[in-house]
Amino acid sequence: MNTDTDLTPEQVKLLTTVKATYEALAGELKQRIIGQDEVVRDLFVALMVQGHVLMVGVPGLAKTLIVRSLAEILDLRFQRIQFTPDLMPSDVTGTEILEQSGDGNREFRFVAGPVFANLLLADEINRTPPKTQAALLEAMQERRVTVGGTTYPLPAPFFVLATENPIEQEGTYPLPEAQMDRFMFNIQVTYPSRAEEIEILQQTTRDGAKPVKKVLSGKDLLDLQQCVRQVIVPASVAEYAVDLVQSTRPTSGTAPDFIQKYLQWGAGPRASQYLALAGKALAVLDGRFNVAREDVAACAKLVLRHRLIANYRAEADQVTVDDLVDKLVAHAK
Repeated sequence: MNTDTDLTPEQVKLLTTVKATYEALAGELKQRIIGQDEVVRDLFVALMVQGHVLMVGVPGLAKTLIVRSLAEILDLRFQRIQFTPDLMPSDVTGTEILEQSGDGNREFRFVAGPVFANLLLADEINRTPPKTQAALLEAMQERRVTVGGTTYPLPAPFFVLATENPIEQEGTYPLPEAQMDRFMFNIQVTYPSRAEEIEILQQTTRDGAKPVKKVLSGKDLLDLQQCVRQVIVPASVAEYAVDLVQSTRPTSGTAPDFIQKYLQWGAGPRASQYLALAGKALAVLDGRFNVAREDVAACAKLVLRHRLIANYRAEADQVTVDDLVDKLVAHAK
């Protein structure tokens, strides 16, 4: 373990347990989830730095089960919202109701919505109109909601894990760019292998959901998040992360030719911050207390793929955003 750091001895002690904690968490998830090892790791990385996650995948890939099981393993209060076209903002945040007290006076009382949770699953988030999607903006950024002129803090820790079906577009509403930018990661959930699918079939047609043990509490997770944020990002790595993000902007003057050719818009400053935070978590998982360029490169697609807007030429040439990020990382070496 690299201990060249300004961390306190207590923080060092806590961070040295992260790998074992992750292995314990992954082991518990394997009681219910077959495969999806990268998805589980990426979710844990985001949770370590208070990041929200958008999970994109076709139905039946256990996205909801992963999130619900994570809440159990981490002993977090879990709420699920099934996003539909008729969902109203008050169905997310809560509403004020007029009540009559015993002395005959009437007063408003706030009834909290499902957003008041530690782990919120926004299921099929793109099935609700932008007005309702926007109800999550303040919650995701400032971890609070404002209703009737009064601001209510959300419980800590607070995470939004949203799901989206990439193939069904009828009856859906594209997420606004401001909403997309609130998500730290865009995780692509893919099909299992043949062997994994056989094991899934055998397990799910024989037994019910297996019990899982608690690995961390909400307070443990908050302590861990605070420590991870103290991990050092060397100046050269910070410059690398910022240069990588700025080179995604076609008009920045530093964008390579293929970015100018295929991208309409690049990523904003929040992407640089998320690259650094994810790099910190990956470094700790690898037993290091400072971030390397390789850590930033390893999470580039997760952070950038939903922040880059390709133009018509990319679609015509069948060039994906992931292709461009891979090429950009290789170009930056």
